[in-house]
Amino acid sequence: MTTTPPAPVMEPPAPSAPAEAGNGTATLPQWRLMLRRFLKSRLAVAGAVVLAVLYLCAILAPFLSPNPYDRQDADLKNAPPTAVVWSGGPAICSREQQLDTETFSYEYRSDCSKPVPLRFFGKGQEYKLFGLIPTDRHLVTVDAPHTLLLWGADSAGRDVFARSMQGARVSLTIGLFGVAVGTFLGATIGTVSGYFRGAVDTVLQRFIELLMSLPTLPLWLALAAILPQEMSVTSRYFLITLILSLVGWASLARQIRGKVMSYAAGDYVAAARIAGASSARIVFRHLIPNASSHIVATSMLAVPATIIAETSLSFLGVGMLPPAVSWGVLLSDAQNVSAVQQHPWLLIPAALVVLAVTCFQLIGDGLRDAVDPYG
Repeated sequence: MTTTPPAPVMEPPAPSAPAEAGNGTATLPQWRLMLRRFLKSRLAVAGAVVLAVLYLCAILAPFLSPNPYDRQDADLKNAPPTAVVWSGGPAICSREQQLDTETFSYEYRSDCSKPVPLRFFGKGQEYKLFGLIPTDRHLVTVDAPHTLLLWGADSAGRDVFARSMQGARVSLTIGLFGVAVGTFLGATIGTVSGYFRGAVDTVLQRFIELLMSLPTLPLWLALAAILPQEMSVTSRYFLITLILSLVGWASLARQIRGKVMSYAAGDYVAAARIAGASSARIVFRHLIPNASSHIVATSMLAVPATIIAETSLSFLGVGMLPPAVSWGVLLSDAQNVSAVQQHPWLLIPAALVVLAVTCFQLIGDGLRDAVDPYG
């Protein structure tokens, strides 16, 4: 008599790997995929952190600065950075100004026999935190008549650190605003050119080619030079922003045109036309969003060029002008080689420009690599 073999025991299925482990990667939204790829780039993340610190310093400039950025002191002309010592706590050495009769330049001698203690969150000049909250508290101060100069003073006896933090507000924001205007123009014109083609594409492309054939720096110089000298700081700021964005959009428009021409041949665009969607709806609801990742990456790489352009114009005396403060305006004091040799701290704003530009480039490279999460 034959016996029936027992039925095989069915083992429970192994739990599937979560989407975050890789099996369900394709189901994640595109922005999540881009974020994950971006976070894998340590240099890009480090650049984002440093850049966030720079913008935070710009926002909190009056609080971080122990002295007003526009206060002049004849007794502190080209004074070196204050020496910080430890005497039961952080303190600074008092200093004395003396005139060198041979070179007719001021020299400063530090006296550390009676150190002056630093006071954190001490009282100083009144200001409005975030432009709204009136206060007189500063991160670190010293008792009068002593002066704390973290990065020295310029030829007018003004605090270089305070002016650098104040200048960051102009130099870091003018790049963002300039690129925002240029990105809007480039994305819109490039999309219209690639979608409609024909005579519209021909006219727009010939205009872009004409614009790109013009030398950028001389064009900026010419446009900035015609601005009235008596113009207010705010008006000059916005006009310089428009000048910087005038040429930058052309290259982006050419790139977006090529992408939109390939997108316009897609089935979803044909379906939208059949459904009765207007051309404006197709452009702004379908074509531009599909090219948004490329637009973001390209725009981030364009910000450093705008910052350098503003710095160059201000350095040459046709950009932001005193009493406005920007990194380019501060570097105008470093045009004399002998002044830089004697007072090297005047080049600190240049180091800030290099740092900010490097961070933007690292972020731009990280975004460019993250644009294609499946690659």
